[in-house]
Amino acid sequence: MAHPSFSLSRRLRLSLVSLSLLACGAAWAQQAPSSATAPAPTPSGHMLAEIQVIPRPAGTADDRYKHVDAAIAVIQASGLRYEVHGLGTVVEGPPEKVWPLLQAVHQATLEAGAERTLSIIKVSSGAQAGGPRVEDLVRKFRN
Repeated sequence: MAHPSFSLSRRLRLSLVSLSLLACGAAWAQQAPSSATAPAPTPSGHMLAEIQVIPRPAGTADDRYKHVDAAIAVIQASGLRYEVHGLGTVVEGPPEKVWPLLQAVHQATLEAGAERTLSIIKVSSGAQAGGPRVEDLVRKFRN
């Protein structure tokens, strides 16, 4: 049974802010190399990260997602490639830029006025140079 302070609408709202890499992971696992269309080369030290921020509260009475929007604004200003999804945001780039960005995104929700925040972070990188891009993982699922 859910905690009494977590109403159905609150649980749904929190859910709206983590999932896309689950689908990406499935795509990655199923993706077979294709000789017809070679993927674009990826730089060494490439990292994918998904961050879901769950600030409390998510926003204000006037701006329902103010604290979440503040986090996304930090990602937009980073200059890194990103995709905002309904349940989180995926960022890709060199690890030395992605790691500090994740911390800044978390902090942005607090600086925007949230009482507290929880960030759920998924990170993918390889021991070898390069790695898949978001586009490589989801291309066949897009309309």
